[in-house]
Amino acid sequence: MLEFASFDEGSEELPAELIVAESGGALAMKLRVDAGELDLGAEMFEVEPAEGLRLNEGGGPETLTFRYRDPRGLTVQAAYTFDPSSYLINLQVQVVGVDRPLLVTSLGSGLAYNERNRREESTVMGYVVNHLREGISDERLSQVDEEQIEEGPLLWGALKSKYFIFAMMPGSEGSEQYLGGLTATPAPGDDQAAIAVSQTVGNEGGVEYRIFVGPQERDLLTAFENELEEANPYGYRWMRPVVRPVVSVVLTILNFLYANLNVGYGWVLIIFGVMMRVILFPLNQKAMRAQMRNMAVQPLLQEIQKKYKDHPEKLQKEMMKLYKEHGFNPLAGCLPMLLPWPVLITLFFVFRNTIQLRGESFLWLPNLSAADPLYILPVLLGISMFLMQWISVRSMPEPNPQMKMMMWIMPIMMTFIFFNFASGLNLYYATANVATIPQQYLIAKERKALRDKTPVQKPATSGD
Repeated sequence: MLEFASFDEGSEELPAELIVAESGGALAMKLRVDAGELDLGAEMFEVEPAEGLRLNEGGGPETLTFRYRDPRGLTVQAAYTFDPSSYLINLQVQVVGVDRPLLVTSLGSGLAYNERNRREESTVMGYVVNHLREGISDERLSQVDEEQIEEGPLLWGALKSKYFIFAMMPGSEGSEQYLGGLTATPAPGDDQAAIAVSQTVGNEGGVEYRIFVGPQERDLLTAFENELEEANPYGYRWMRPVVRPVVSVVLTILNFLYANLNVGYGWVLIIFGVMMRVILFPLNQKAMRAQMRNMAVQPLLQEIQKKYKDHPEKLQKEMMKLYKEHGFNPLAGCLPMLLPWPVLITLFFVFRNTIQLRGESFLWLPNLSAADPLYILPVLLGISMFLMQWISVRSMPEPNPQMKMMMWIMPIMMTFIFFNFASGLNLYYATANVATIPQQYLIAKERKALRDKTPVQKPATSGD
């Protein structure tokens, strides 16, 4: 992968490699018939052109053909067409001399490690399939301790690492061909399992594949229109219905800012963080005013609850009357505050999975997808969070002891939680917090003015 450097220990700054010699070979084939199996990976092939291929930037597609001839009349030909401008390889296989054999094509036993944190990368190193009816399922290679069979029809089968993918898809775009299945067999080595896809050769003796070997760039993978972009999905399964649409919006905005402002992703995240706070400022003001109304109603609510504690029906009636007179809404002050959280949660997964941020440096940060090596951003995040809460607590008439305690505990806790998170996420969150401080000051000032200006009058209540 000439566009992507490897960060793995011992191969830093070299181009990332996906296929390693120890993987047992990739794209080796076997033919299975009732009479037995022929392992083509152990046979000699004729190669055309004999000198191999060297693709040139700006050049057109080139085809490399392997041909096996058996003295008994069996001929197998595999033609790989490479395009220097694409990560897609077209493979056409012709089998002559045997009727409808099962063609088993190996993907190897794992992709190479290319990240500094092998432990984190191993959590996503695995195989994944997209079944025509049952959808997408995956398995970590380290969990394959016996042969596993994923029966078809499959839209595709793939090996994946944190940022890269090696996928096989049947036929040409728009065709109604499917893979017959995928098998995973334990292999020696850490996080390795031998993966192979199978397909029955038709009556005409031909099988066609599309092979994608490259980065998990969402725009590239969505072009296949078979959910290949979900091979390494954003978020846990139970939260994907919420995360997926937010991911699409967030990535669209980030890519638009990056493409049109001609700045690096670090500045894009700062701009995005400020922009989010500017957009949410009216909602924060609305939430503050709702909180003020709710806080002002509390003494009256307690009085009514005390007065009618033995008369539930009367209590309910007086409470509803109080709510109506003072515009009390228990959710009005909370919902606007919750809106930034889907974005923050989405960004957590975006920074874990998005290859565009891999290796992107900013100021002292060597990689926005890795943790801050100096821990400056997590500390700044904690300080900014403390200042926000301090300003808010000071503007309240009688903050309770729990709020004061949380003002100290929450920033410290969040600082340690974010220590090992991607520095890009910390950069966004810290920027958003710093941009919120002046807004918080204005809101606190308005809260104090409203508190001093608008005392709550006791509502008229009906007699006992």
